Amino acid sequence: MNLPENVHDPDGMEQAPPGEPPRRPIRSFVLRQGRLTPAQARAFAELWPRYGIDCPPGAGLDLVALFGNGQPVWLEIGFGNGETLATLAARHPERNFLGVEVHGPGVGHLLLACERLGLTNLRLLRHDAVDLLDSGLPPASLAGVYLLFPDPWPKQRHHKRRILNPAFLAKLARVLRPGGTFHAATDWEPYARQMLEVLTAAADQFHNTAGPGHFAPRPADRPLTKFERRGQGLGHGVWDLVFTRRAD
Repeated sequence: MNLPENVHDPDGMEQAPPGEPPRRPIRSFVLRQGRLTPAQARAFAELWPRYGIDCPPGAGLDLVALFGNGQPVWLEIGFGNGETLATLAARHPERNFLGVEVHGPGVGHLLLACERLGLTNLRLLRHDAVDLLDSGLPPASLAGVYLLFPDPWPKQRHHKRRILNPAFLAKLARVLRPGGTFHAATDWEPYARQMLEVLTAAADQFHNTAGPGHFAPRPADRPLTKFERRGQGLGHGVWDLVFTRRAD
């Protein structure tokens, strides 16, 4: 089973016929071909109806109805293979977790983890996270949002693809409840400093828990991934940013 592939030009705009404007805005991701393993294909066939959310882009989610309870909801944007999200959901049964990811193999991997761990407090979407924040969630509906190790798009011409920007923060502020947490982390120092700069500029909406101009120590609650452990062994750094939503 192969994933669909979007066609993009080098600057991130979807190609259109000559004379027509670009069809889509710049995205923070590009869908690439990826092959599901037999186990992941089975997960989509058997487990997606239990853990997946099928709704058109822009449709609003009723989180209480979705989870069957009013527990606080935490969102992870771009969960990769789902290792961190599955660990958090197993560790915190008193919370509900929502994961959004566009790449099929990662979703399939997390579906299998949900089955293995018997998780009941986790639901998954295959959507653009920006669209979800824009119109898919009610205002002040989230207790926390994770953005862990997003694509740093290191080349200067691709910086426009970086997901954390002022427009993203405005959408994030809409869905986070007062006092809610935004936790970002990256192993790319230039991106970490840009993240800090963007968040600092939004000081009327977000408070830096580490103090002005500072990165946060890694919260003990954030699981270490195998890639992060490998990076630590090579002497690579990781920068955490933990901000809370101010009351309006």
